[in-house]
Parts: sequence; C-alpha cells; structure tokens
Amino acid sequence: MKSSAATAPLVQYDPSLENLIAQVESLLTADYGLSKRSLALLIIQEDPEIWQLVFQKEPETTQGKIRRLLQSAGRGGERSPLYRIVTARQRLSEALCRQCVRQRAPTLPTLSQQISDLLINPLYGSIFLALLLYFAFYQFVGVFAAGTVVEFLEDTLFGEYLLPPIIRFFQWLIPWSILQDLFVGEYGLITLGVRYALALLLPIVTAFFLVFSLVEDSGYFPRLALLVDRLFKKIGLSGRAVIPMVLGFGCDTMATMVTRILETRRERMIAIFLLALAVPCSAQLGVLMATVSKIPFGIAIWAFFVSLMFLTVGFLSSRILPGEPPRFYLEVVPLRLPRLENVLAKTLSRLQWYLWEVTPLFLLASFLIWLGQLTHIFDLIIAVLSYPVAWIGLPSSLAPVILFGFFRRDYGAAGLLDMVEKGVIGGKDLVVTAIVLTLFVPCIANFLMMVREQGWKTGVLMTVLIFTLAFFTGWVASHLITWTRLIPA
Repeated sequence: MKSSAATAPLVQYDPSLENLIAQVESLLTADYGLSKRSLALLIIQEDPEIWQLVFQKEPETTQGKIRRLLQSAGRGGERSPLYRIVTARQRLSEALCRQCVRQRAPTLPTLSQQISDLLINPLYGSIFLALLLYFAFYQFVGVFAAGTVVEFLEDTLFGEYLLPPIIRFFQWLIPWSILQDLFVGEYGLITLGVRYALALLLPIVTAFFLVFSLVEDSGYFPRLALLVDRLFKKIGLSGRAVIPMVLGFGCDTMATMVTRILETRRERMIAIFLLALAVPCSAQLGVLMATVSKIPFGIAIWAFFVSLMFLTVGFLSSRILPGEPPRFYLEVVPLRLPRLENVLAKTLSRLQWYLWEVTPLFLLASFLIWLGQLTHIFDLIIAVLSYPVAWIGLPSSLAPVILFGFFRRDYGAAGLLDMVEKGVIGGKDLVVTAIVLTLFVPCIANFLMMVREQGWKTGVLMTVLIFTLAFFTGWVASHLITWTRLIPA
C-alpha cells in the first residue's frame, strides 16, 4: 500500500504556484497535526488561525522567510496566489460535477427567481436600473433631500433662527475682527463649516444612505454586478468592480480601500483611477444634482461628459496597462424584502461615520481657508488656479470653489450651490464647473488612500492625470455648449 505522502494531490496547481507551495513546505519544521502541503496552502491563503500557530511554533527567521516568499509571489504575477488556488479548485469541482450530477427536468421558477432573471436581463435590468436611479437617487435624494429639506434647514432654520444670534454673540464676545472671521466670517467655522456639514450635506447623505441601505439589503447589488459585467470588461474590469464603484457614491476613500477585493493589480489600478476621476461621493452627487437641475438639460449634459470620460478613460486604460482580461465569479444571494431594522441600523451606522469623520474635516477646511487668507497663501493658490479656470472660459470667482473641492469634493459642491443661490454665475458656467468639480483631483483623504494603495509615484501620477483630464474636459464642454447654445451663458 502506498503511503499518503506518496499519493498525488487531488488538485494540481500551475508550476509557479506548486513551486511556492514546496518552498513554504520546506520552511515548516514544527508539528501541526496536518500535512505540510495543507499547512502551506492555508498559509498562502493567509488563514489567520494557521498564521497564529506559525507565529507560536516557528522561529522569527522562518516567519520572515515565509512572509518574503508570499510578498515576492504577490508582486511576481498578475493574479494573486489566492485567486489561482480558488480557480484551480473551481475547475476541479466543475469537472467532478459533470461526472457525478445528472440534470433533472427543470421545475417552474419561483417569483423571486423570475424577478432575479429579469434584473440580470440586459433590457429589463437596464430599465429597472434607470428607474431606480431616477426615482430613488434623483427625485428622493437630489430633489427632495437636496432641494426641499436643504432649503428649509439652510434658509429658515440656520438663516433666520440660528446664525443671526450666534453671529451677534461672537461679535460681542470677540473684539478682534480677525478672530471673529475665524468663527462667523464668510468662511468661518460656524457660518461655513457647521452650516455646510449640518444644513447642506447631512440631509443629502441621510437620504442617500437610506436608499443605499434599502437596495443593499434587498440583494440587488450582486445582480447589478452580473448586469454590468460585460460592459465593465470593455474597460478592463469585471462585474465584481461594481461593488467599489457603487460604494464610491457613498465615499470614494472607503471605496478605494474596498478595491482590494479585485483580483489583479491591473484591475485595482483602473478601479482606483476611475473612482478618483468620475465617481462623485454621496454628498457631492446630491448637491451637484440639486444645483445643476436648476438649468434645463443641465443634468443630461453633466452626466454625458462624466460618463463619457469614465468609459473612455477606462477603455484606454484597459488597452494601455499590461495584463490578462479580468474573470468574474460572485455569489448571488437570494432576493428578499429589505428588513426595516437592518436598513435603519446600516443608515444610522453610516450617519454616525459621517458626523464623526466628515464634520471635523469641514471645520479643519474652514480653519485652513481662514489661515490661508490671513497669510495670503490661499490668495496665491487661487491666483495660480485662476489660469486654468480662465482657460476653459470660466470666471475667476470660481477658482475658490474648485480649490474647496480638494479639501473635500462635497465642500466645493456646496460652495457652488451657494454661488448659484446668490445668482453669481450663469447656466453655462454652472454646468461646466460641475463637470470640472466631478472630474477634479480627489479630496485629500482620497489622495492619501490612493498613495497608500498604489504608492507615491502611482498616486501622484494619477492625480496629475486627473487634474489635466478635468480641465481638458471642462474646456471641451465649455466650447461645445457655447457652439450648440444648449444653455444660455
């Protein structure tokens, strides 16, 4: 009888992966009660319990050698070792199923299955997606939350009742106008930072998170991934990338981190670049839609240029960057009616994140703007930025708005909404600025996350390309709008 050690393994991996397994096996010296091959595979898959055992039983030198081997394997191939293990096992399971499983006559699908099939059908799925975007995101988030609710909170609650006594109190308390400006000036901590965070953006992100949680809890997102898989493959991504893309409508920084679920570095790089370039976060999206909707055809023109850049840049990236085409596998969970307690818990959790994460950043941005104005550094940056702003045909008064977008994208969008409500800019300038703001350099937090995920060189290169593409697209949009006269100046 042959020993188990001499038995050929059930799953045979590619030669480079088999070599990695053998190298990890050779480094293991302690007794774990498992075969060394099984241990090596679990270590390569980064199983936390096995790594804890390795940490306890192997010397530090062995641990270091194993980690260096895995790091080298991760850098050396387009596809991660984990992905190659999973696909090899998947191929074996499919072969076993073909040998062992006999198909019965199909049974009548349930109502849930019929709806699921319609949602991944290219025609009916696209119609449902369009209706979802229009009624849930445009009408509820863009019109109701960003229009009716924001108007009440900003104009009535803050404008008439809260800000006037607060301004008078600080003018009485602080005799120096410089310090007064820090709290209640044009860019003050309260008059701008708190007002933007609570009156302008809180109702918008609340509505967005509520809709997002409803859709998420229904099980629709995996079906959306299947629906867009064919389109996404044209831009170098798989349907799995819809998850970070959809999350990007909540927060681009969080979505950039979630790109780790994508299997190849090429996919992650394309997804991170497209997120930073053409996916507006929830607060920015809501404010921009509320602002641009005031202009006839404004949203259609804005969406056309942003979508065109998304698809064009993705298509060119998929052709320029080396690597294999993406593959797609994803568990499709059953459809279900969203549970109220789940939806409320998710919404409240995300709102808590917003209040703790975003509000301090708004206050910091207001402080930096005040400090920049006090030291005239802010004026210098605006003066430099006014050149590309003027090049695309916009008034120089929009340079601070675009600069605000670097502190936070939604901060710049809120500044744009302020200018629209005051009647400072016209229709064409509004739409072109909205396009540039959407495509502009990502906010500081997103930029730092890009650097963390891709390194300084790649992060800075992406930022320079995004800056260039944003203003180039603004220039094209400005001239086309002027030539076609779709929007009055």
